[in-house]
Amino acid sequence: MNWWQSIILGLVQGLTEFLPVSSSGHLAIGRQILGVEASGDLVFEVVVHAATVLATIIVFRKQILDLLKGLFRFEYNDQTDYIFKIAVSMIPVFIVGVFFKDTVESLFNSLLVVGLALVVTSMLLFFSDIYSFASRKEGTAAPRNGISYLQAIIVGLGQALAVVPGLSRSGTTISTGLLSGVDRSVVAQFSFLMVLVPILGEAFLDVVGGDMASSSVGALPLILGFASAFVSGLFACKVMIALVKKAKLKWFALYCAVIGVAVLIYSMF
Repeated sequence: MNWWQSIILGLVQGLTEFLPVSSSGHLAIGRQILGVEASGDLVFEVVVHAATVLATIIVFRKQILDLLKGLFRFEYNDQTDYIFKIAVSMIPVFIVGVFFKDTVESLFNSLLVVGLALVVTSMLLFFSDIYSFASRKEGTAAPRNGISYLQAIIVGLGQALAVVPGLSRSGTTISTGLLSGVDRSVVAQFSFLMVLVPILGEAFLDVVGGDMASSSVGALPLILGFASAFVSGLFACKVMIALVKKAKLKWFALYCAVIGVAVLIYSMF
């Protein structure tokens, strides 16, 4: 991977991370178009994901600071309730990361998997969009912070499934949240905040475990990819969060279906 390829792939990651269209799937497609080998290690993906996590922290800095203030009051309040629910949501992806990491990494070499996963993403977005509008109930008491512990674990299961390239993390978590009855605005913020610890934790383990040093991607492409993903992610996070909350997901479903079918046709022929 050279410097300009890393910039382009960083832009792809930053712009697609916050939309329900699968950043990992688009990275795999981008690598194929640019002729970048999938090299077997996920260091570049971890670096650009860490860049978009940093963008998320900056955009949600007030909410994160409020959560930390509530946590250090050492009492069960709205902030600690929200943090505990985020912690619960991370259990499924932690299990996948510990026991199935090698299996997941092998999937990144297959465009067929990406195409199929994009089609699944499309179906999830379409049906959750229909369900969320059809199932609205007036006067129903919402759980604390708009999401229950059961709903948090369901959203967490969606995040665990979304380790498959092409299965959108934000799309899957938002869809599973909507299908479990969480309000669109609540699940959008929860979806963006719940990924912070897993991605930063993976990046930390790669540094400690020496994976960064053994990466086939050079230092300059990693730095440029990080910068590119951070800048584009900062823009996308600010502009697109409102779009994810308000727009009908069926348009994203249509996009994922078209791209998924195109990838399937390309991979088979």
